[in-house]
Amino acid sequence: MLTSLTTGLILGISAGLAPGPLLTLVISETLQHNIGSGIRVALAPLITDLPIILVMLLIVNELSSMQPVLGLISLAGGCFVFYLGYQNILTKGVELDLQPKEARSLLKGVLANTLSPHPYLFWFSVGGPIMVKAMDSGIVAPLIFMFSFYTLLVGSKIVLAIAVGRSKQLLSGSLYLTMLRSLGLLLCVLALFLISDGFSLLGVW
Repeated sequence: MLTSLTTGLILGISAGLAPGPLLTLVISETLQHNIGSGIRVALAPLITDLPIILVMLLIVNELSSMQPVLGLISLAGGCFVFYLGYQNILTKGVELDLQPKEARSLLKGVLANTLSPHPYLFWFSVGGPIMVKAMDSGIVAPLIFMFSFYTLLVGSKIVLAIAVGRSKQLLSGSLYLTMLRSLGLLLCVLALFLISDGFSLLGVW
Protein backbone atom coordinates (compact mmCIF):
# COMPACT_ATOMS: atom_id res chain seq x y z
CA MET A 1 0.00 0.00 0.00
CA LEU A 2 2.87 2.35 0.79
CA THR A 3 4.34 1.61 -2.65
CA SER A 4 0.99 2.40 -4.30
CA LEU A 5 0.75 5.66 -2.35
CA THR A 6 4.33 6.75 -3.11
CA THR A 7 4.09 5.83 -6.80
CA GLY A 8 0.74 7.62 -7.13
CA LEU A 9 2.09 10.76 -5.47
CA ILE A 10 5.24 10.92 -7.62
CA LEU A 11 3.41 10.25 -10.89
CA GLY A 12 0.53 12.56 -9.95
CA ILE A 13 2.56 15.66 -9.11
CA SER A 14 4.93 15.05 -12.02
CA ALA A 15 2.03 14.78 -14.49
CA GLY A 16 0.28 17.72 -12.83
CA LEU A 17 3.18 20.15 -13.20
CA ALA A 18 4.77 18.91 -16.43
CA PRO A 19 4.34 21.12 -19.52
CA GLY A 20 1.68 19.75 -21.84
CA PRO A 21 -1.62 20.66 -23.55
CA LEU A 22 -3.72 20.58 -20.36
CA LEU A 23 -1.26 22.51 -18.20
CA THR A 24 -0.83 25.12 -20.94
CA LEU A 25 -4.61 25.47 -21.11
CA VAL A 26 -4.87 25.79 -17.30
CA ILE A 27 -2.38 28.66 -17.35
CA SER A 28 -3.69 30.42 -20.46
CA GLU A 29 -7.30 30.30 -19.22
CA THR A 30 -6.15 31.70 -15.86
CA LEU A 31 -4.28 34.56 -17.53
CA GLN A 32 -6.98 35.31 -20.11
CA HIS A 33 -9.96 35.08 -17.77
CA ASN A 34 -9.50 34.33 -14.06
CA ILE A 35 -8.36 31.74 -11.53
CA GLY A 36 -11.75 30.00 -11.63
CA SER A 37 -11.36 29.33 -15.36
CA GLY A 38 -7.97 27.72 -14.76
CA ILE A 39 -9.39 25.57 -11.99
CA ARG A 40 -12.23 24.35 -14.22
CA VAL A 41 -9.68 23.19 -16.81
CA ALA A 42 -7.69 21.44 -14.05
CA LEU A 43 -10.78 19.40 -13.12
CA ALA A 44 -11.13 17.96 -16.65
CA PRO A 45 -9.29 14.64 -15.94
CA LEU A 46 -11.88 13.78 -13.28
CA ILE A 47 -14.50 13.84 -16.07
CA THR A 48 -12.60 12.30 -18.97
CA ASP A 49 -10.34 9.65 -17.45
CA LEU A 50 -12.72 7.08 -15.93
CA PRO A 51 -13.74 5.51 -19.30
CA ILE A 52 -10.07 5.51 -20.37
CA ILE A 53 -9.02 3.79 -17.13
CA LEU A 54 -11.75 1.13 -17.39
CA VAL A 55 -10.94 0.26 -21.03
CA MET A 56 -7.18 0.17 -20.46
CA LEU A 57 -7.58 -1.90 -17.28
CA LEU A 58 -9.71 -4.44 -19.15
CA ILE A 59 -7.07 -4.72 -21.88
CA VAL A 60 -4.13 -4.98 -19.47
CA ASN A 61 -6.00 -7.43 -17.22
CA GLU A 62 -6.73 -9.69 -20.22
CA LEU A 63 -3.03 -9.63 -21.06
CA SER A 64 -1.87 -10.12 -17.46
CA SER A 65 -1.91 -13.93 -17.76
CA MET A 66 0.64 -13.63 -20.57
CA GLN A 67 3.72 -12.58 -18.62
CA PRO A 68 5.93 -11.84 -21.66
CA VAL A 69 3.28 -9.45 -23.06
CA LEU A 70 2.88 -7.77 -19.67
CA GLY A 71 6.65 -7.55 -19.46
CA LEU A 72 6.79 -5.75 -22.80
CA ILE A 73 4.03 -3.36 -21.65
CA SER A 74 5.99 -2.65 -18.45
CA LEU A 75 9.13 -1.98 -20.50
CA ALA A 76 7.16 0.38 -22.74
CA GLY A 77 5.74 2.07 -19.64
CA GLY A 78 9.19 2.48 -18.14
CA CYS A 79 10.47 4.03 -21.37
CA PHE A 80 7.44 6.35 -21.49
CA VAL A 81 7.99 7.50 -17.89
CA PHE A 82 11.72 7.97 -18.59
CA TYR A 83 10.83 10.10 -21.63
CA LEU A 84 8.50 12.25 -19.49
CA GLY A 85 11.24 12.65 -16.89
CA TYR A 86 13.78 13.56 -19.57
CA GLN A 87 11.37 16.18 -20.94
CA ASN A 88 10.97 17.65 -17.44
CA ILE A 89 14.74 17.85 -16.96
CA LEU A 90 15.21 19.70 -20.26
CA THR A 91 12.18 21.99 -19.91
CA LYS A 92 12.67 25.73 -20.27
CA GLY A 93 9.15 26.67 -19.16
CA VAL A 94 5.67 26.86 -20.67
CA GLU A 95 4.85 28.49 -24.00
CA LEU A 96 1.44 30.16 -24.04
CA ASP A 97 -0.99 31.36 -26.69
CA LEU A 98 -2.76 34.32 -25.10
CA GLN A 99 -4.97 35.38 -28.01
CA PRO A 100 -8.39 36.49 -26.69
CA LYS A 101 -10.82 33.57 -26.78
CA GLU A 102 -14.29 32.81 -25.48
CA ALA A 103 -14.30 31.31 -22.00
CA ARG A 104 -15.63 27.76 -22.03
CA SER A 105 -12.90 26.52 -19.78
CA LEU A 106 -14.27 23.17 -18.64
CA LEU A 107 -15.29 22.16 -22.18
CA LYS A 108 -11.85 23.17 -23.49
CA GLY A 109 -10.19 21.12 -20.75
CA VAL A 110 -12.34 18.06 -21.46
CA LEU A 111 -11.59 18.24 -25.19
CA ALA A 112 -7.86 18.85 -24.64
CA ASN A 113 -7.54 15.87 -22.30
CA THR A 114 -9.72 13.54 -24.40
CA LEU A 115 -7.80 14.30 -27.59
CA SER A 116 -4.38 14.09 -25.97
CA PRO A 117 -2.58 10.73 -26.34
CA HIS A 118 -1.01 11.00 -22.88
CA PRO A 119 -3.90 9.59 -20.77
CA TYR A 120 -4.25 6.58 -23.09
CA LEU A 121 -0.50 5.91 -23.18
CA PHE A 122 -0.19 6.39 -19.44
CA TRP A 123 -3.04 4.08 -18.43
CA PHE A 124 -2.08 1.38 -20.93
CA SER A 125 1.66 1.28 -20.32
CA VAL A 126 2.07 2.62 -16.76
CA GLY A 127 -1.11 3.05 -14.71
CA GLY A 128 -2.82 -0.15 -15.91
CA PRO A 129 0.07 -2.51 -15.07
CA ILE A 130 0.56 -0.79 -11.69
CA MET A 131 -3.14 -1.21 -10.88
CA VAL A 132 -3.21 -4.86 -12.00
CA LYS A 133 -0.13 -5.64 -9.91
CA ALA A 134 -1.58 -3.79 -6.89
CA MET A 135 -4.79 -5.84 -7.14
CA ASP A 136 -2.80 -8.91 -6.06
CA SER A 137 -2.91 -7.53 -2.51
CA GLY A 138 -6.60 -6.56 -2.62
CA ILE A 139 -8.74 -3.67 -3.78
CA VAL A 140 -7.37 -1.06 -1.32
CA ALA A 141 -3.90 -0.70 -2.89
CA PRO A 142 -5.12 0.22 -6.42
CA LEU A 143 -7.67 2.63 -4.95
CA ILE A 144 -4.89 4.30 -2.94
CA PHE A 145 -2.83 4.60 -6.12
CA MET A 146 -5.72 6.20 -8.03
CA PHE A 147 -6.67 8.53 -5.17
CA SER A 148 -3.10 9.74 -4.60
CA PHE A 149 -2.45 10.09 -8.34
CA TYR A 150 -5.54 12.19 -9.08
CA THR A 151 -5.28 14.22 -5.86
CA LEU A 152 -1.87 15.49 -6.93
CA LEU A 153 -2.56 15.53 -10.69
CA VAL A 154 -5.58 17.79 -10.28
CA GLY A 155 -4.49 19.45 -7.04
CA SER A 156 -1.11 20.61 -8.37
CA LYS A 157 -2.80 22.15 -11.43
CA ILE A 158 -5.28 23.97 -9.19
CA VAL A 159 -2.47 25.28 -6.97
CA LEU A 160 -0.55 26.40 -10.07
CA ALA A 161 -3.64 28.19 -11.46
CA ILE A 162 -4.03 30.07 -8.16
CA ALA A 163 -0.32 30.90 -8.00
CA VAL A 164 -0.17 32.08 -11.63
CA GLY A 165 -3.34 34.15 -11.16
CA ARG A 166 -1.65 35.96 -8.30
CA SER A 167 1.90 36.15 -9.70
CA LYS A 168 2.39 35.95 -13.46
CA GLN A 169 6.18 35.83 -13.00
CA LEU A 170 5.99 32.35 -11.42
CA LEU A 171 6.36 30.47 -14.73
CA SER A 172 9.61 32.17 -15.62
CA GLY A 173 11.05 31.86 -12.11
CA SER A 174 13.76 29.44 -11.07
CA LEU A 175 11.57 27.73 -8.42
CA TYR A 176 9.15 26.28 -10.98
CA LEU A 177 11.95 25.09 -13.27
CA THR A 178 13.91 23.58 -10.36
CA MET A 179 10.79 21.75 -9.18
CA LEU A 180 10.11 20.40 -12.69
CA ARG A 181 13.68 19.18 -13.13
CA SER A 182 13.73 17.55 -9.70
CA LEU A 183 10.47 15.75 -10.52
CA GLY A 184 12.05 14.73 -13.83
CA LEU A 185 14.89 13.02 -11.96
CA LEU A 186 12.36 11.22 -9.73
CA LEU A 187 10.48 10.03 -12.81
CA CYS A 188 13.69 8.68 -14.34
CA VAL A 189 14.39 6.70 -11.16
CA LEU A 190 10.82 5.37 -11.12
CA ALA A 191 11.20 4.43 -14.80
CA LEU A 192 14.18 2.22 -13.90
CA PHE A 193 11.99 0.26 -11.44
CA LEU A 194 9.29 -0.18 -14.10
CA ILE A 195 11.90 -1.35 -16.62
CA SER A 196 13.28 -3.75 -14.01
CA ASP A 197 9.77 -5.17 -13.47
CA GLY A 198 9.45 -5.60 -17.24
CA PHE A 199 12.68 -7.56 -17.50
CA SER A 200 11.63 -9.65 -14.50
CA LEU A 201 8.32 -10.56 -16.18
CA LEU A 202 10.23 -11.46 -19.34
CA GLY A 203 12.45 -13.78 -17.30
CA VAL A 204 15.62 -11.86 -18.08
CA TRP A 205 16.32 -11.75 -14.33
